[in-house]
Amino acid sequence: MPVIDTWYASLNKPFFNPPSWVFAPAWIILYVMMGIAAFLVWKKAAGFGWKDNQIAVALIIFDIQLMLNLLWSVLFFGWQSPFFAFLEIILLWFAILVTILKFKKIEKRAAYLMIPYLLWVSFAAVLNYSIMVLN
Repeated sequence: MPVIDTWYASLNKPFFNPPSWVFAPAWIILYVMMGIAAFLVWKKAAGFGWKDNQIAVALIIFDIQLMLNLLWSVLFFGWQSPFFAFLEIILLWFAILVTILKFKKIEKRAAYLMIPYLLWVSFAAVLNYSIMVLN
């Protein structure tokens, strides 16, 4: 992504900003864990024939947080707006938390698989805020 090599590279970053190579493996691991979590919840629906509304709601909230995840990249890198990205990442954080709470009622392992994602987004929010303040 050219904007990372130009715009993002030129930003002032806090001392705790991880090296660039950390992001790809971290996100790969997190997306695999999210996919397994969603699958575990979806698999429960097979047993209920989608009659259990709480499963459908949990998966819809999961989809919403996934869209918010994508939107953060658009706002931060596409619009080059740490401010709007920070506002959005707060919504993302809450959507992940609600997803975890909904998943926990259906399949505890799915909820536990989402916790590292919440922690990473918490770190990303602090990093986003710091970049916003420094620039």
